[in-house]
Amino acid sequence: MTDLAPKYNPNEVEKGRYQTWLDEDLFKPSGDKKAHPYSIVIPPPNVTGKLHLGHAWDTAIQDTLIRFKRMQGYDTLYLPGMDHAGIATQAKVEAKLRKQGKDRHQMGREKFVKQVWDWKDEYAAIIKGQWAKMGLSLDYSRERFTLDKGLSKAVKKVFVQLYNEGLIYRGEYIINWDPALQTALSDIEVIHKDDKGAFYHIKYPFADGSGYVEIATTRPETMFGDTAVAVAPGDKRYKDIVGKELILPLVGRHIPIIEDQHVDPEFGTGLVKITPAHDPNDFQVGNRHNLKRINVMNDDGTMNEECGKYAGMDRFDCREALVKDLKEEGYLIKIEPIVHSVGHSERSGVQVEPRLSKQWFVKMKPLADKVLENQKTDGKVNFVPERFEQTLDHWMEDVHDWCISRQLWWGHRIPAWYNKKTGETYVGEEAPKDIENWEQDPDVLDTWFSSALWPFSTLGWPDTNAEDFKRYFPTNALVTGYDIIFFWVSRMMFQSLHFTGKRPFNDVVLHGLMRDEQGRKMSKSLGNGVDPMDVVDKYGADALRWFLLNGTAPGQDTRYDPKKLSAAWNFINKIWNASRFVIMNLPADAKPAHMPDASKFDLSDRWIFDRLNHTVSEVTRLFDEYQFGEAGREAYNFIWNDFCDWYIEISKVALNGDDEELKARKQENLIWILDQILRLLHPIMPFVTEKLWLSMPHEGKSVMVAEYPTTHKEFENKQADQDMAFLIETIKAVRNIRMEVNAPMSSQIDIMIQLDDEANKRVLDESADYVENFLHPKELTVASEVEAPKLAKTAVIPGAQIFVPLTELVNVDDELEKMEKEEKRLEDEVARCEKKLANKGFVDHAPEAVVNKEKEKKVDYESQLAGVRERIQDLKESK
Repeated sequence: MTDLAPKYNPNEVEKGRYQTWLDEDLFKPSGDKKAHPYSIVIPPPNVTGKLHLGHAWDTAIQDTLIRFKRMQGYDTLYLPGMDHAGIATQAKVEAKLRKQGKDRHQMGREKFVKQVWDWKDEYAAIIKGQWAKMGLSLDYSRERFTLDKGLSKAVKKVFVQLYNEGLIYRGEYIINWDPALQTALSDIEVIHKDDKGAFYHIKYPFADGSGYVEIATTRPETMFGDTAVAVAPGDKRYKDIVGKELILPLVGRHIPIIEDQHVDPEFGTGLVKITPAHDPNDFQVGNRHNLKRINVMNDDGTMNEECGKYAGMDRFDCREALVKDLKEEGYLIKIEPIVHSVGHSERSGVQVEPRLSKQWFVKMKPLADKVLENQKTDGKVNFVPERFEQTLDHWMEDVHDWCISRQLWWGHRIPAWYNKKTGETYVGEEAPKDIENWEQDPDVLDTWFSSALWPFSTLGWPDTNAEDFKRYFPTNALVTGYDIIFFWVSRMMFQSLHFTGKRPFNDVVLHGLMRDEQGRKMSKSLGNGVDPMDVVDKYGADALRWFLLNGTAPGQDTRYDPKKLSAAWNFINKIWNASRFVIMNLPADAKPAHMPDASKFDLSDRWIFDRLNHTVSEVTRLFDEYQFGEAGREAYNFIWNDFCDWYIEISKVALNGDDEELKARKQENLIWILDQILRLLHPIMPFVTEKLWLSMPHEGKSVMVAEYPTTHKEFENKQADQDMAFLIETIKAVRNIRMEVNAPMSSQIDIMIQLDDEANKRVLDESADYVENFLHPKELTVASEVEAPKLAKTAVIPGAQIFVPLTELVNVDDELEKMEKEEKRLEDEVARCEKKLANKGFVDHAPEAVVNKEKEKKVDYESQLAGVRERIQDLKESK
């Protein structure tokens, strides 16, 4: 046994422990082929920076599940890994280089990519250090990275197969373009924000000089790409002008007026300019009418040669100059300020430009339909909470083709080559043999393309005979935030079903967002983020994990609250002190905990072991249902209230007594219960439970691989629960009376207990030692009928009334003076109520609920007044 410090110090407890676990290979699967496999593949954090509280929340839940199942005897695998995070990481490295006066285009692709690998190595080391501080029991021998060779092989196979199946294609379509990073974005990488803007009302003159039409646009700089103006079919206002030509202001180009179903005749003037290269709806209109597609912008958001004198200007500078010129030339009718929703790049923050571009796409409908069909079968992915399955369904039902190419250098290079002479396209897992005649596509794949394969590519796929793939796939649970269903969960589901025929995980456990104390989402712009490592340094990893798990209701957001972290530390300190007490009271030759003999239990033993049974049962059930907050509350109530506040205190009577046999039994019971508590809590609090478990007599090298607690039929005893509840209520009632009359525990007092249920006499008789110790009676009367003294403090509890005579405990004159003052106060209150209720104006005009409330007050005051007057009479008679 090890000496424990008087106070819990997380830094001392956690120091060196993680390395010991690694040295002892405790994180690896057991290798027991008879055991059921249980696997979680960590959602790979981006190598863009340090982990935040959301990551800590994710991983605390995952590690709790893995440790729980490991202790239950499962063959567990918790596989670590990280994501290259193409666009996010490249943006970070480019920003770093800009500060150094460098540019990736000047460096060249090879040197730039090396810089990014250096960044990756630096931040991967930081992230692994953070995993260690959190105590994550990851099997590092299986660590993966989304750009490692195995995953690259999987990515190439998937791309080539989807291409050959006609589910990947290359085409020219309107995409979201990030002018800062100069790359395409998928729809879900675009964040819509309300921006101040305007409708610019512009005259488009008829080519025959017969007047003009009024066109309203929010993006006048795109008018250089206009190739038509459209009206709704059958719009009577414009039937005479359909087919006529307009002159594009400042440009002079003639464009036709056409009819198309895209136009809403009720919106604005019912006339819409059509810019096929810069609007997704206009692109479809252009296809229907064979209109020319004119791209008016360069990759960096500047205007191109199609824009005449505005060429080279930034798009927003161009807008300002163009509007000025339109006004001077008499084309501008008015500017109407508005606030509208505008797409911004998730990574760079700049306004996204819808733009015609040749890109690679995944045809999504067949893949989405397969997911929707699978969700109707027994092999579906179970969503926790269930309501989030609707979120998946809505997205899958309204899915758009996925733009997967990115104009970046960091990522999986697209396995497509173009023949320099013939222009033909070759797609394959290996480069063409006559490579000198071919040029590889310079683009890389969207990060989500590779991370969509994560649950099976990390386990050895595409080698379907890989041992890990055969044993651990599908994985058991994915734990992540509900905000990532579109980005990642859905993509893992359709890729897994398509390539393995199975769901990627049995359950997806969704938590909410971590918000600050004011309920705001944590963000860099608000500066309200919290570094989880700072929290660990202050409170310890176990306190942080307890806070994250105990605040977890599936699918719900939670607030970061330092007061709750302080409370978590206090709870651990309570466990520390209780453990220290138990260990210090063990004999020098104490054996490891073994299951006690229930036939020798007294009431307190029968009760605490029944409560332990209940707690083990509930915590196990709630863990399996992912109800971690409820599981934490069950454990907390048992440990703090039942074990520490009552059982340990009751046990002190035997531990300090002369009955050596009883003392030995209490020691055995205490060490067994403590052992079970530490096992019960270990999945959430790995560090402190390990320290305490190793500090007492134990078998095995770690609580991590000890058996998780189970229930024992011989400990079931509901009668003990009732009996102990009566004893506790009796003790609490007498303690409250002592406090009210300032009678310290050291003083003896007369106590009279009138029983409603004769069976409770047996409880008090069996617990005579405890009654003596906790009530400290001078004379104790227990009977069905008790002649209560006139002057007494009374408490009513389930099954009994308790009377404590006050003659020796209070100064009658002082008490009488106090009661007479209370009588006067209550008389005044009754009089006030009567006067108010006698006021006809109040009774007739006040809301009925208010009048009834006043009547209730009057009855309550009258009842209190009667009690006080009775007490005054008793006091007078006692003199």
